[in-house]
Amino acid sequence: MSETKREWVTQTINSETVVIFSKSYCPYCKMAKEAFQKLKQAYDVIELDQRDDADEVQDILGELTGARSVPRVFVKGEFIGGGTDVKKMLETGELAKKLA
Repeated sequence: MSETKREWVTQTINSETVVIFSKSYCPYCKMAKEAFQKLKQAYDVIELDQRDDADEVQDILGELTGARSVPRVFVKGEFIGGGTDVKKMLETGELAKKLA
């Protein structure tokens, strides 16, 4: 695992208000994206199934968040969970508070 790739992942996480590491066909990823769309919040999405380095990026995300699964959702540099977590946060109003 390259240090450069780890730096890229960290820099990406911290570059936007919302960053979603996703796979384009994943229903949980779609669930997470829809939550931000409902709040009219822009997000940066990295579709791992369209990258040659997906396994390496998922390994790094696994070390950072405790799991390799997608989506891996970050708000203001903080890992907030996956699709179900984000949907629940939307429903309780917690997601809007994190974005404020």
